[in-house]
Amino acid sequence: MLSNNAPSPPSADPTLSSHVRKYVPQLQSWPYTPKDFSRSDETNDDDFYDQPRYVAHIDEQAIVRLTAYFGIVIPRKGRVLDFCTSWHSWYPETHIEAAKSNELEVYGIGMNKPELDRNSLLNNHPTRSVVADLNVNPDVRAQLSKGGAEPPRLDAATCTVSIDYLVQPVEVLRSLRECTVEGGKVHLVISNRCFPTKAVRMWLELDTEERLQLVGDYLHFAGWKDIEIVDLCARDRDGTRLTDENGRMLQGEGMLGFLRLQHMDPLWVVRGTK
Repeated sequence: MLSNNAPSPPSADPTLSSHVRKYVPQLQSWPYTPKDFSRSDETNDDDFYDQPRYVAHIDEQAIVRLTAYFGIVIPRKGRVLDFCTSWHSWYPETHIEAAKSNELEVYGIGMNKPELDRNSLLNNHPTRSVVADLNVNPDVRAQLSKGGAEPPRLDAATCTVSIDYLVQPVEVLRSLRECTVEGGKVHLVISNRCFPTKAVRMWLELDTEERLQLVGDYLHFAGWKDIEIVDLCARDRDGTRLTDENGRMLQGEGMLGFLRLQHMDPLWVVRGTK
């Protein structure tokens, strides 16, 4: 049991408005070139993702904060897409149960079938999971229309720590917007981890703030509106940021000595509305 003098654990409440800011476009036209989206490993992505990787990609503290965020912003009824997904989407249990009961229709696009089959949001409705490489065909509508089905009209979409791998992000986000209802939202989750050989060149050359602005540019040039940047980095119960941009503790071990944490993965969301 914690003593009365023990520091508060990191906040999982992502609703504080002070942690949300408007994205402000700084560009009049798309300035990036295909070279910016090249990668050090240009071999077929099917080979890289051929074997399932049952890993989390972000640490447990970040997962807690992300799940809390999804619990607030993702509807429990309607249709949702998790793209560039894998074996876990980090949605809360309430949404998993809603998906099982078909109250919430969850669709998934990912690269590895065993991972998709294990995803608790998708495995009760296998026809809603699509194995596809969005770097080969960035048309989300086409991927969701396989088999001749009419693509679903989406209320929301998520992409967790994978936007840095897309070589045609604007095309992906534009086609996603086309199958999203008016007022629907997309949430692009960003941390500082990646497979560097598969991340686009430009991503590896930018600092955190430049990456957040870049993802805002993706949404802006894809036609999304009301673009915002949400800071989901660890905070104490008073809202004080606990880590720097790389996840290192700002106050050392004393701030969270009872957890003996020196690092907590940083986390942000760049989101837009149709």
